[in-house]
Amino acid sequence: MPEVQSIRQLRRNGDSIASIARKVGVSEPTVRKYLKMEDLSPRPPVRRRRPSVIDEWVPLIEQWLAEDRGSWRKQRHTATRIWERLRDEHGAEVSLSTVTRTVARLRDEHGAEERSSGFMDLVWHPGEAQADFGEVDVQWRGALARMHHFVLDFPHSNVAPSQLMPGENAECTCQALENLFEWLGGVPERIVFDNAAGVGRKQRFEKVRLTRLFQAFQAHYGFSFAFCNPHSGHEKGAVEANVGRVRRKLFVPRPSVWNLEGFNEKLPDRCLGLGDKAHWRKGEREADLFERDRGALLPLPAKPFDVVRWERMKADKYGCVTLEGRHRYSADPGSAGREVIIGIRALEIEILDSSGRRLASHPRAYGDMPTDSSDPSRQLELLCNRPNAWPNSRVREALPDPLRGWLDLQEETVRREGLQTLKKTDRDNGWANAVGAMLQVLEATGGVDRASVQLAAARIADGGAGVSYDEPVDLSEYDRAFADTGKES
Repeated sequence: MPEVQSIRQLRRNGDSIASIARKVGVSEPTVRKYLKMEDLSPRPPVRRRRPSVIDEWVPLIEQWLAEDRGSWRKQRHTATRIWERLRDEHGAEVSLSTVTRTVARLRDEHGAEERSSGFMDLVWHPGEAQADFGEVDVQWRGALARMHHFVLDFPHSNVAPSQLMPGENAECTCQALENLFEWLGGVPERIVFDNAAGVGRKQRFEKVRLTRLFQAFQAHYGFSFAFCNPHSGHEKGAVEANVGRVRRKLFVPRPSVWNLEGFNEKLPDRCLGLGDKAHWRKGEREADLFERDRGALLPLPAKPFDVVRWERMKADKYGCVTLEGRHRYSADPGSAGREVIIGIRALEIEILDSSGRRLASHPRAYGDMPTDSSDPSRQLELLCNRPNAWPNSRVREALPDPLRGWLDLQEETVRREGLQTLKKTDRDNGWANAVGAMLQVLEATGGVDRASVQLAAARIADGGAGVSYDEPVDLSEYDRAFADTGKES
């Protein structure tokens, strides 16, 4: 700029163009250029693109990049792959560095176009909620396990009660919602969900496909719902932030969880405790704003919803059914080869016969590893009739020593009587109480007579201590007395 000023000043003093060029030290065309300039106002530093050999291939590169946006992110074109295709398929004579710069520029331009619309600052009314899952590690019954925490966020107050679930399926989502509805004492008017397969999925042309269980659940509680667009987590940014906040505040360090229902019963109150602070924008306490959220809730229906999905299946020759291709559950040996009804809940698998009679229930298994929830007590009926199967039976594997070892040493008739005692006591007091009672009596008396086992099992089931003996007691006299009395009558 000083040179331009000098050129103009010398011209005003009457110097010729050749004289000005010599004095300033520039060429004569430069002097003429600056003398012709009418506007010296600063201009934006816009870069002018020069023609390049890559220009004729830019439309093709843009087409490939556009196709990539509909592909999995790990199967998209890299700049090197684009250069290879241009070279091998189209004979383009361009360098890798030129292609790399062009691809980076086109991606930046596309990103700028997507960002140009910006985000809308939405207003969330009391009673409206957002829902999403996050992942957390917990000590589940003594072992490290990755589970899922469901967060129901109320953006008006920024309070986000949560529930811990083993999965993100429809059963877990609906069960978590029902638990929170009961804690809230009402139902949110509207819930915005992620594009999650457990509840439903938003497809092209704004079409939403819901799971059948969620359809029934939503109709039962009467709330309205909406789904985010695919890959648009910013549309529910409030719950995204609270998923991380709940994880950091309540799951660090990793909690030890033995009873999921008990843990979940206390979790919402702990989440509410995080709201004892001023709202980041409104200034009021989040807990006070949350009372307005609660005041806008819909009333609970007269009866709770039974979160269960029923399916008909055929049991295998062992009386078992397999779900998800890897989780095996026992029904009943008598149901072998017959149709049974399976009730799939978030935490339980219930098995009914074709008439609706309950056969068994098992804790629901999760994960990719095969599991077998076969109940050894279900084999007792068959085992009593087929004692030769004892060495390879599930009953034997499930019994602890010394009870298992004692039964191994008995003759067939004594073993059969012991198994019948176990079957009868299991039916009356449950498997765990029956096994515990047999162990107590065996250790005290050296045998497992039915009367002692049933008495001990009843005491264990009622929460009392088992019967203890100072010396081994032979109660077989009582059995013979009762048998003789029965004959006389």
